[in-house]
Amino acid sequence: MKKYFLYILTLITGLSFSQELEKSLLWKISGNGLKQDSYLYGTIHITCDATLDENTLKALKATEQLFLELDMDDKSMQMQMMKYMMMKDGAKLSTLLKAEDFQLVDEFLKKNINMSAKMFDSFKPFMITTMLYPKMLDCPFQSVESELMKVTKEQNEEVFGLETVEDQMKVFDNIPYQTQAEELLKTAKGDLTKDKEEMQKMMAIYQNKDIEGMLKMMDNSDNKITSENQDVLLNNRNKNWISKMTEVMMQKPTFFGVGAGHLAGEEGVIKLLRKKGFKVEAVK
Repeated sequence: MKKYFLYILTLITGLSFSQELEKSLLWKISGNGLKQDSYLYGTIHITCDATLDENTLKALKATEQLFLELDMDDKSMQMQMMKYMMMKDGAKLSTLLKAEDFQLVDEFLKKNINMSAKMFDSFKPFMITTMLYPKMLDCPFQSVESELMKVTKEQNEEVFGLETVEDQMKVFDNIPYQTQAEELLKTAKGDLTKDKEEMQKMMAIYQNKDIEGMLKMMDNSDNKITSENQDVLLNNRNKNWISKMTEVMMQKPTFFGVGAGHLAGEEGVIKLLRKKGFKVEAVK
């Protein structure tokens, strides 16, 4: 009986007190046969200040190639994205929502992006939501990925992607279109008020380099796209990236820049790399 209680206690403490990662956006990857260090950096796709700090610039200089989630340097990327923006099986926003709700979304989009919802009737609803991101900021938006690419180009190095546009866009075929439509409707009904608050909170957490906090915010979000679909949005993709990351790091020192939400957690990139035998440590 004593052994049984000890076993239960071990399970509980293992679940409740798994070690949290340090507050850092930049992580050094070494060991496991690597000849030179590589680096992992948590990005934020839209922000008011995408300035890279000194350590990040040093890490970019010390590596020989940049891998983002997508090869954003690919000239055909926009055309590829258009190919996968549509919902499957003839689904339409106007049928996912009640007539009065579709009208509300239509008026909201006309007000905020000067375009009618009818133009995007076949688009995956989340893609429509992304068009509203600049409206959620009280500043001209900047991109961390763009800054990483700028430095990489100045160093005459190449930019690559850990996944294809098709891989990324198909994620939103695996999240129910109905859920995406309902979240877009919530945004329209709230006239961006809640969305702006969440964006400010996320940017503050990011500026504090709190990658565990980023993941917790997604866990606790009222937005069902993020809180109920983390396997599709994060975990499955993280697992798919590890073999690609291992392969390219073995060839040459690499700088990886992926959304900060992918770094933390038991199924985050940092702990998955550690399980593969790599030493992954915060750069302070």
